[in-house]
Amino acid sequence: MSSSETERPHGAGSPGEPAAEALPAVAPQLRALRRRASLTLEAAARSAGLSPAHLSRLETGQRQPSLPMLLALARIYGTTVSELLGETVAERDSVIRAADMEPTAAGGWTYWQAGAPGRGMQALRVHVPHGSQGDVVRVHPGEEWLHVLRGRLRLRLGDTTHRLAAGDSAHFDSLTPHRIAAEDHDGVDLLFVHTLLQSPTAALCLGPTSGDAS
Repeated sequence: MSSSETERPHGAGSPGEPAAEALPAVAPQLRALRRRASLTLEAAARSAGLSPAHLSRLETGQRQPSLPMLLALARIYGTTVSELLGETVAERDSVIRAADMEPTAAGGWTYWQAGAPGRGMQALRVHVPHGSQGDVVRVHPGEEWLHVLRGRLRLRLGDTTHRLAAGDSAHFDSLTPHRIAAEDHDGVDLLFVHTLLQSPTAALCLGPTSGDAS
């Protein structure tokens, strides 16, 4: 989910947003993985729809990335959200027990890894708080599937708005401009699966994917 959200001044986080130190592994990982991908700060920021200054603050721990930002950067760097967070890679064929799922907070969202990292698709269980990211429109290569576990979700696909209740699902091409928002004040819980595509098509849609590392 590529993010083009408007930046807020440093320290002006959204209500309920956890402190930056809640994700201690993210800042150094972001910088290391960008360099591994041979991307300059400017090229990576442009591909993610961020300003270089914003990405620099993420890499130095002055700002905390939202889940859409993590997903966008994971695609650009050819990795997964798990690796961005410094999580240990699970076995290729893995069973994830509910008791072993550790919640991670990012930009007001809470999510749990529901699948093995390093695969062609990524599965997450996500809690989206009311009003969170509802104004962020995303466009990127791949497919997405989501299933509402609890609450009501407003899903906008192109020019059409859908309201989904518990038990409803949606499966769509991620190149369709899309955005989601929780309709209920206590948020919405989702199962979310998206593909991680690394291809010439992805490079064209996301912007340049090569350059000198800074």
